[in-house]
Formats: sequence, C-alpha cells, structure tokens
Amino acid sequence: MSRCLGKLTPRHDPRTYRLAPMLASRLPAVPAEKDWSTGVPYQMWGNDRYGCCAFAAQAALTATWTHAAQALVVLPTSMVLNNYAAVTGFDPQTGARDNGTVLLDELNFWLREGLHRPGQTLDYLTAYGTIDPQDCDGIRRGICYLGGVLAGVQVPQGFMDLPLGATWDWNAISNRTPVGGHAIALVGYDPEGLFFNTWGTRTFMPWDTFKKIADEAYGLLSRQNWLSIPGTSPNGETFDTLLAEVRGV
Repeated sequence: MSRCLGKLTPRHDPRTYRLAPMLASRLPAVPAEKDWSTGVPYQMWGNDRYGCCAFAAQAALTATWTHAAQALVVLPTSMVLNNYAAVTGFDPQTGARDNGTVLLDELNFWLREGLHRPGQTLDYLTAYGTIDPQDCDGIRRGICYLGGVLAGVQVPQGFMDLPLGATWDWNAISNRTPVGGHAIALVGYDPEGLFFNTWGTRTFMPWDTFKKIADEAYGLLSRQNWLSIPGTSPNGETFDTLLAEVRGV
C-alpha cells in the first residue's frame, strides 16, 4: 500500500511552553504501562496519497481522546484534507501545493483559528507544550495524562519497506537511510516501547528506536475532546491540573 510522509523541518519558538519537569509535576508518577489506543478505529485519512500526516495524526488523537472521554469522533478524510488545506494552502481538489507541514504551524493554527470537526463547531486546541524526545518519562506522562503525544520522526527507508503494522525496530532493518519527516500520534506505551498510529494502523516501536528517530514531540491539552461531562479527564484529573502540566508551572 502506498504511504506518504510530509513533516517538515522542526521550527522552534522560545515562547513555547515546556511540559512540566518531573519534579515540578502535580501529577502522580506514571504507571508502567498505559494504552489509550485499544479499539480506536484509526484510518489512513488520505496519507496514502498526500503528505497530510500532521493532520492524520490530529485526527488520530481526536479519535483517541473522544473514545476514552466522551463519544467517539472520527473525522472523515475530506475534513482532514480540508484542515491540511487551511493551514498550508494545499488544494484538496487537485492535489497541488502538497508540500507538507511544520508541526508548530499546525499547532498554532489549531490553537488560534480552530480546525474542522464533525458538527457545527470548530475544534480548538487548549494548550500545548514541548517535550524533549529523549525524555521518556515526559513522553509517558504526556500519553498517560493528556491522552497522547504528537511526535515528529525522521523515517529510515527500512521502515517504509515494512508491511503496515509491523514493528518499527531500528535494530531489525538494514537500510537506515533517512527518507523524510513524518508526524505520528503516540497513544500508548509499556516498558518495552510505544504504540502509535501511522497510515491508519496501530503500530509499535521500542523506546530505543523512538529516541533514535524522533526530532520533536508535543504534549497537547484538548478541553473539547479530553474532558468528560463532569469536567475531568478519563483518569480523573481536573482541567487546571492538566493545564499547569502543559504550561510547565
């Protein structure tokens, strides 16, 4: 099956919040494993034809959050492509200007302008904070308490040659030539590694692989999608506690 990349070189902004360091966190220590992805109906979301991986990852996170906290919301592919168009100028009718996405541009647009979602309202991201991709504890906390992490990776050719859903293991491939950037939704972890969605398929990679290929990661807080009717997360944390975590205070 065809698959596309599309994450552009990371852009860093010193004003971006950083997820709270472990010693400053108000949250409990993370459990050894947490997986929000079981039973979530991930889709390709057009990423077999276009470099819309950042918006396929956004759709995957939205489905993961709402499946756990509310009622499942699955974006149609047409809406994912329209979000890609709104942020980057991509033309979903002709495929023109399929030039990929800077993740910081996507996040800022999602925060300030809102992205399309089913129903009458736009989806506004509440807050986001950077996580050092080498900080495995920070990645675990982002997944456990925020419901997922948006990550950017540099994909070697060996992973492009694998069947969909096959484990991404750096030590199991011979062709490690990097072929481009890719955005993925990290939606679970255990002591051995991470569960993530890519190209419509729940996939696994060891922690060591992630640390080798990741070049950016963000913890996201979505008040619209991650909080239940009582106003708490599926774990029971309050909105204020989660917001403080994302803002590093």
